[in-house]
Amino acid sequence: MKTLILLTTLVSSAFAGEWTNISDPVTAPLKPGYGGPTAGVVVDRAGGDVFMVVSDLGLWQSADHGATFARCDDKVIGGRCETGWALQADPAGKRLACFMIYGDSAVTADGGKTWTKWKTSHLDFGAVDWADTGKRLLAIRHESGGVLTTSEDGGATWTNLEKGFSGCGVFDHTTFVATKEKEPGIFRSTDAGATWANVSDEKPSAGVPVVFDGAAYWPTGKTVLVSRDKGATWTALAPVDATHGPLFKTAEHFVVVGKTGFVETKDGGKTWQPAAPLPAGFTTARVGANYAWDANADIFYASTMTKPTFKLERAK
Repeated sequence: MKTLILLTTLVSSAFAGEWTNISDPVTAPLKPGYGGPTAGVVVDRAGGDVFMVVSDLGLWQSADHGATFARCDDKVIGGRCETGWALQADPAGKRLACFMIYGDSAVTADGGKTWTKWKTSHLDFGAVDWADTGKRLLAIRHESGGVLTTSEDGGATWTNLEKGFSGCGVFDHTTFVATKEKEPGIFRSTDAGATWANVSDEKPSAGVPVVFDGAAYWPTGKTVLVSRDKGATWTALAPVDATHGPLFKTAEHFVVVGKTGFVETKDGGKTWQPAAPLPAGFTTARVGANYAWDANADIFYASTMTKPTFKLERAK
């Protein structure tokens, strides 16, 4: 407990900036649906565009760090995000997959200019093989008993696999990893989910691992597990309070999010420093907030159901 209090104090003292509401100008004249006003935020790593979900009223895009927004989804995105892994952005930029509940899901390959609507939705979260075909999708259906479902054609057709899953990730068209609700460990499939093998006793807390520069990063709450062989083996970084992320600038410089707030490394996870506190009332519960970081502009973002979307700029 003393360690947690100390880290929280360090995070707060490390920042002179404050969290500011950036969604009210959008939502004030609208009538957002259940869970509103907003529920979902993500940043395009390459260009810095901010994408924000307005509950039941689609995806809105900002090219000026949240100063102004315009709806960008051609009205093919609906519902909301209930977890921090529902909006999956390609680390290379431009492509974004939206795994939505109580509304339509879709993907863009050109930074939000055009969209491909999926033939299924009501998904807690999912993963995409961005570094391979970009068309393999793996997701967990909402309130389904952990049904894992997959598409090999960019969302045109879907196949349900098994029940009982709690997390999922994709390396390529046929190589998946997952966690299960009632069995500890990490499970791996090399045949597109037909069979699974336990490859680690560790149990990640994050719903989806982040694949960046060929390596997968999967927070456990106490550390971040890393695999450099498509999920066959996993090693741990230095201990850190991490349930969301990582959010990358480079393979050496990235941020994770935990109960104490945003935490940063500049040496690939050997050491960690406080970066920013969570906004008031935000948590890192599994059903909860989306967190994002524009590494180039050094701006943090946060969104969760029943609250506005906020941003915090690093004090210069």
